[in-house]
Amino acid sequence: MKDLLKLKSSLKEEIENILNAQIKVEAHSSALYLAMSSWCDDQGLENAAEFFAKQSNEEREHMLKLFNYINNRGGRAISPEVTGIPQDFESFRGVFEQTLEQEMFVTEQFNNIADKCAKAKDYVTFNFVQWFLEEQVEEEFVARRILELFDVIGEDGTGRWEIDKHLVKVTFAGE
Repeated sequence: MKDLLKLKSSLKEEIENILNAQIKVEAHSSALYLAMSSWCDDQGLENAAEFFAKQSNEEREHMLKLFNYINNRGGRAISPEVTGIPQDFESFRGVFEQTLEQEMFVTEQFNNIADKCAKAKDYVTFNFVQWFLEEQVEEEFVARRILELFDVIGEDGTGRWEIDKHLVKVTFAGE
C-alpha cells in the first residue's frame, strides 16, 4: 500500500505527453478560429464571425476537457503557449478551406492518440478519446457542407452575403 501512495499518476508518461501535445493543438485551433471570427467581422460577414467565435469557444472547451482529464488522472497538464496565429486571410472561402484542413489534422491527431492508447493498453484513455473522435465527424461534416455553399452559390455579386446567410443552417444530424 505504501508503494501505491507514491504512484502519483495512473497515466503513462507517453500518454500524458501526447495528451499535452493535443492540448496545444486545441488551443491553437481556438486562437485560429478567434482570428477568423475577427477577420469575418471586419469583412461584414456577421454570421461567419459568430460561427467562428462559437468554434473558438468549442475548441477551448475541448482543450479544458483534455487538461482536466490529465490532472484528474494524477498527471500534470501543461498550459500551452500559442503563437503564429494569422490575423489576415486570403478569402472568405479560404477561411473555410483552412478550417477543414485544421479539423482533418485534429482528427488525425486523435486517431494517433487512440492508436497509442491501444498499444499502451490504456483503455481508460482510449475510451475517453472516443468522444473527441465522434466530435470530429461533426466538425469535418459542417466544414465540408459550408464549402459546398461556395460551389453552389459562388462568391460573385451578393454571393458572399448569401453564403454568410446560409452557413448558419448547416448542421450535423448524426447517423
